[in-house]
Amino acid sequence: MSRCKERFSSLGDVLLICAVIFVGTVMASNAQQPPESQEQREESVRLDIPIEEEGAHSQGVNRKRGHSEAENEATVDRDPDEPSQKTVGAPASSMYPMSLTSSSLMPIAPELMGHHPNLPMGYGAMLPPGGSMQPKNFMTQPGVNIAGSNNVVNIGCHVQSIGSVPLATSSSQLNPVPPPGPVPTPDHVPPPNQESDVPDTMSTFIQELKETGKALYDKILPIPYIKDELDSVDKVFIEVGLERRVGKDSWKKLGSYHDIFPKEKGNPRIQIIEGDPGYGKSTLALQMVYDWCNEVSGSPFSGPDILICLNLRQLKGITSIAQAIKQFSLPFDSKLKLLDVEQLISKSNIWVIFDAYDEYPDQHNKDNFVMQMLKGKIGQHVNILLTTRSSCIPPALGARTGRIRLTGFDNAAQERYIRKVVTGDDEVVKKVLKQLNINPTLGVLCRAPLFSVMYAHLTHKGSMLHEISSVTGFFGHMISCFLSHTQNKLSGADESPENLQTHADTHAALDKLAFEALTSKMQQLVWDRTFFVGELGEVFYKLYVDVGILVEEKETYIPAPGKVPQHKRVVRFYHKLFGEWYAAYHLIECVKSRSYILPENINLYDLKFLFMFACGLDQPGGSQVIKLLGERKDGAKSVVLCAPQLKEWSHDIQTTVRGIVSSRIHIKGYDSRLPQRSTIQLLELASQHKIPISEVWLQGSFSSVDPDSLSLVLHSGLCLPQLSTLQELVIWTKPGREVTVDECTRLLNYAIHSQLLRKLTL
Repeated sequence: MSRCKERFSSLGDVLLICAVIFVGTVMASNAQQPPESQEQREESVRLDIPIEEEGAHSQGVNRKRGHSEAENEATVDRDPDEPSQKTVGAPASSMYPMSLTSSSLMPIAPELMGHHPNLPMGYGAMLPPGGSMQPKNFMTQPGVNIAGSNNVVNIGCHVQSIGSVPLATSSSQLNPVPPPGPVPTPDHVPPPNQESDVPDTMSTFIQELKETGKALYDKILPIPYIKDELDSVDKVFIEVGLERRVGKDSWKKLGSYHDIFPKEKGNPRIQIIEGDPGYGKSTLALQMVYDWCNEVSGSPFSGPDILICLNLRQLKGITSIAQAIKQFSLPFDSKLKLLDVEQLISKSNIWVIFDAYDEYPDQHNKDNFVMQMLKGKIGQHVNILLTTRSSCIPPALGARTGRIRLTGFDNAAQERYIRKVVTGDDEVVKKVLKQLNINPTLGVLCRAPLFSVMYAHLTHKGSMLHEISSVTGFFGHMISCFLSHTQNKLSGADESPENLQTHADTHAALDKLAFEALTSKMQQLVWDRTFFVGELGEVFYKLYVDVGILVEEKETYIPAPGKVPQHKRVVRFYHKLFGEWYAAYHLIECVKSRSYILPENINLYDLKFLFMFACGLDQPGGSQVIKLLGERKDGAKSVVLCAPQLKEWSHDIQTTVRGIVSSRIHIKGYDSRLPQRSTIQLLELASQHKIPISEVWLQGSFSSVDPDSLSLVLHSGLCLPQLSTLQELVIWTKPGREVTVDECTRLLNYAIHSQLLRKLTL
């Protein structure tokens, strides 16, 4: 008797043994009973109990009509963090699926069935004595495991151990029952067979997407502070130059954005649309949304069943395309559930625009869902357009990925914009365009639609920009115009103009926030409004929102999986370039400490405007910035862009530039006008300071020789003048382009007038 007490030390152990004996009896009786009729099967709840490999998810449970959720639903899974344990099971021949009716489950410790506080309502649990329970991973479907000769029954919970019995394993010789439908994500956990509450889900889905799309494309602000002049994107959109990559260094001009997705079969379903800051990537994306929402005739973007535009800046922590659509592309009060979205996009012709990859907070996570889609691991039926800066192309893209680049506004596009949006007055149009032709710096900057639009509106309103000689000068003048206009508008308010000017000039806290956000591993230029106001103050914040430099938005978020979506107020810069402008002020303060080192993780070329602004804002600080850039292995291109921003070159700057031009300098045909212009300026300044220039290579950029000035004309329209200290010149023409006899003669004249030129290669 004492040995019996020792073996059965608790009532719970007794119940466990009874349960095991009962299950064994049921198994034996089932083996002897004849097959059930159809009517008998309908009268019972069939629980298909697959025998799985260790760690495999259980499959599905077909529920009996009329039973409660707690009776009908059961879940089984192993805790993924639990150490692996194995049990020697019965022979494979004895491991077979079995049917249990609801009545046969009840005798097994019925008092232990109920709702666990960490499980959703309706997900019951049966826990034998001595066992411990953990929340189920609801990515799997409900099911039941009966494993091994120990007959350990795991229903609706994780059983880590039962007394001295380790967690059972099972055989894989039998095929598991397939899940009944799409696997839900943790954000929405419906019962397995739940029907949608929306009668016509597809039409509702499309209607709601169009409502959200209209809210995106209907609020275009050409000038940030003129908030009473909101326009629809089609009212301001002018096509920019587009080129398709057809080889390693070869690009072919496209006639229109309608040609982005080629009509021929077998062409890439993924297109990367790249361009420098301010080149109109996001505006182009909104025009595509407009075409789809309004079913614009002749536009290929009106063709797909579904077209969705997602701003990657907002998708921090989002783990699936369905979750992103549910949270950011549907109205706040949408009745469509996450499972509805998953099902709808799985059976539709869908195009997705991922906008601003360079601002995507999760881009350094190689397993983010965007990269999984780009690599074709998920969503293989989805056509994808991804916009990004040219300096931030996603890595390791598949073979079926196309590359499109934006080349900006040419003179004709600038004129079309002015006539369409600014004014139709011929005299005013001629005046605005004349200033662009007079000032080469303005001409280069205004190839970027953002700068061109700002320039056109400011010049029309009387601001004179013809004396601007640098990127910093242009941007600084633009900021001053914004602040001045807002101060005049608010002069009758409670705040005096002097107080407003103080806030406008004192922005150290904003500078620091912008710099830390841009130079962090995950560039996150969106802040919670409460935090932001706490850092800057309410008056400062309101002024910068009124000016338009800062933009306040309402953002939807889910506080926790399964919770109701909530709204919060967030704040960002009108454009990332404005963030780089204010970050430049903080960089100047940092480099005053001679021990300051640039963070290793930052992409120097991606933040080229930050460094250009810093060099133009402060001469001593700019000199130190260029010195730091010159010490980096990847800093040469940034030095080329930044050095022309300085008004004077110190001895240290000359030393840094000497090291740059002692190596080969490339001017490539596929470079945009800004880096080409900066390279030419650097070479001119080096020549003026008598610094020897080793080699200059014109790779696909040479167009002709100007017979009057003997300057080398590039395809971009820029000119490389004679350089007195140039030692070698190499010209690679585009494939199929032959240099004529007249061009050879002029090139020889160019070489003769270059005093140190020793070698000319064609």
